[in-house]
Amino acid sequence: MTIKYNVMPRINPRDPEAPKRYYPVVKSSGRTTQRGLARKGTGMSTLSAADLAAAMEILLELIPQELMEGNIVDLGDFGTFRLSVKAEGSDTPEEVKAHNIKSVNVRFTPGKEFKDAMNRAAFEKM
Repeated sequence: MTIKYNVMPRINPRDPEAPKRYYPVVKSSGRTTQRGLARKGTGMSTLSAADLAAAMEILLELIPQELMEGNIVDLGDFGTFRLSVKAEGSDTPEEVKAHNIKSVNVRFTPGKEFKDAMNRAAFEKM
């Protein structure tokens, strides 16, 4: 299976006067939904689409709960989810409060099998 890409010009933000450089940019060919994944998964297991959809729905509820409890969610070869924050600094430790936190981000780190699958990808220029 190949990953399709387009070629896009980019300006160097450090030197806007420099000539544009060209980079490959991955081209999306559509969107797969949770329901679509569940349907595809039925051909790979003995579970029904409803069973797979229910399992995914449970993960969608459990993963944020675990993250908010301060846990890293480790899904083995799939990967891990963890929280990070963007925050403003303070001059002293005593001045640091929750209002310093401006946004919360979820970070996904792929596991070995997931990485290996992506490393086997082939690319095709559009």
